[in-house]
Amino acid sequence: MKVAFLGTGLMGLPMAQRLLAANIQLIAYNRSPEKLAPLQAAGAEIATHPRHAIRAADCVILMLTNAGAIYSVLLSDTSWRTLAGRTVIQMGTITPSESKEIRDSVVNAGGEYLEAPVLGSIPEATDGKLIVMVGAYREQYQRYLQLLQHFGSEPIHVGSVGTASALKLALNQLIASLTTSFAVSLGFVQRYGVDVDLFMQILRDSSLYAPTFDKKLQRMLDGNYANPNFPTKHLLKDTDLFIDEAKSVGLNVSSIEGVREILQMAMKMSLATADYSSLFSAINSDSNEEWETGSG
Repeated sequence: MKVAFLGTGLMGLPMAQRLLAANIQLIAYNRSPEKLAPLQAAGAEIATHPRHAIRAADCVILMLTNAGAIYSVLLSDTSWRTLAGRTVIQMGTITPSESKEIRDSVVNAGGEYLEAPVLGSIPEATDGKLIVMVGAYREQYQRYLQLLQHFGSEPIHVGSVGTASALKLALNQLIASLTTSFAVSLGFVQRYGVDVDLFMQILRDSSLYAPTFDKKLQRMLDGNYANPNFPTKHLLKDTDLFIDEAKSVGLNVSSIEGVREILQMAMKMSLATADYSSLFSAINSDSNEEWETGSG
């Protein structure tokens, strides 16, 4: 099997590198060509246009930013015509509705479509420890299980196309909400002079604890949001997608809408490409200067 990998950004690059390390024939395309250099050095064939990659491959893996990018790269007139007989595996974060629409376009072009979004960030992608969630027919899942195991040892068959996308958005909503809740509590105990180590000790011993709190704690304390595994702008994008889909099925989204406001504030603070833990700065921004002046 020869694989075309379209989208070699923060997550796509280490995922594509894992395929090369497993001696899988790979042809790669990225809209920013400079990001392809590490793959070319490792032996990947490089395509200058997505249709060249699609035409040369049996299977096409998508790790693109959003549905708009998928339509531009995969479903333009020139690319769409090359999909007959190919399998498309969509691994980015999009809505269930978008995934179904893209499936219909791929099938109409004579191809087949699976969704397989992943949970995890760059370290998990590098180590092949992503949680892979598959929306597909059972037979498709079984046929591509070995390929997907290069990204995570136990890909999970969730159900039909749309179910894995929904599960991924639900989990990313938790990323946004849990991190925001932790950041508010951390800022609160700091303002009242509570020892942060004591706060963390009690939190870790309680049923309230989530490991992500410790993963983001030092970044928040240091205000160091460089070299992100997941940038603020991407979490905001996923939060917007979740809110739209959740509203469409009648859920009350007041809590996550508050989180979105904080993420939007972080964007206005020029933290779009910073690690999403930078929302801590947005939470503390308005009153931080007044507090320091008053306690100086």
